[in-house]
Amino acid sequence: MRCDIPLLTRPSQGLLAVTLVFWALHGNAAENEKSPSGPRFSAELGVGVEHDNNIAVEEVDRASDESDYALTLNGGIGVKQDLSSNAEISLTYDYSQNIYKEFSQVDRQTHLLGTSLDFDLENVDTGISFFYINSRLDGDAFLELYRASPSISGFLAKKWFARAAYVYSDKTIENRSARDATANSGEADIYYFRRGLRSYFNVGYRFKDEDANADQYDYQSNSLKLRYIHRIELFSRLAKLELAWRYEDRDYSSNTPSIGEERSDQRNRWRLDFEIPVMGNAGVVQFYYGYADYDSNLPQADYNQTITGTRFVHRW
Repeated sequence: MRCDIPLLTRPSQGLLAVTLVFWALHGNAAENEKSPSGPRFSAELGVGVEHDNNIAVEEVDRASDESDYALTLNGGIGVKQDLSSNAEISLTYDYSQNIYKEFSQVDRQTHLLGTSLDFDLENVDTGISFFYINSRLDGDAFLELYRASPSISGFLAKKWFARAAYVYSDKTIENRSARDATANSGEADIYYFRRGLRSYFNVGYRFKDEDANADQYDYQSNSLKLRYIHRIELFSRLAKLELAWRYEDRDYSSNTPSIGEERSDQRNRWRLDFEIPVMGNAGVVQFYYGYADYDSNLPQADYNQTITGTRFVHRW
């Protein structure tokens, strides 16, 4: 992951920038036609169980060919604050953990801290977001990632919506400094609202250039995604069905010593999610199925994986 001129490399810098903008806007709030509203809070807690037929750690190209069950836990809190009639700042924290029955060495705990600043302009929306991700395996440090992304979005026509973003990221993998990397990415998404939010399509493209410490891990990739979301009335409530396909073609730029040639990966992922509201609209039961087909000329990165699971999520 490479960036010649990093936008921001640490969340503390991002938070400082957002704070300065906050005070600049907040100080002039009285001059706006519409006064900012108070903070809006949200939270969620979830618990579930899933089955993985091939326990793997994708970031280091390791698959076990062993299956296991895992307890899944997740939670999150967020707050949004209007800064003016057309500007909003938000802060979020998310936590997730998988606890396996047999393979405790890949028990994964992830913390995600994010902030974003969004502007609602006359014809387009713009914003910038910053994220810090910390992931641990079996209680030990594993992955740190910093991410900054400016974006622009807006309606092209009554039913067509588009979004474009640039993403800079900087990742560190514990005890594997050769894989530490920075990246430049460009993303574009188009949405077609067939029946508003009840039924819509999303098509997306991403180009990514990753520059690692070791040349063998440098690559460029082209990715496509296709999603369809459909809400169905079920027992007087709106259930949500989502079907998704993602494809990534990675072209590595240097020889991989173990195979004596440049590595090439093609990754296909399919996902089905079904969400049923319960307890009014505060709680939902989710069912999901995912299948991944990783095709690579590097043997340890060539594998298939199927994950099925269910969880209960309560939202406030």
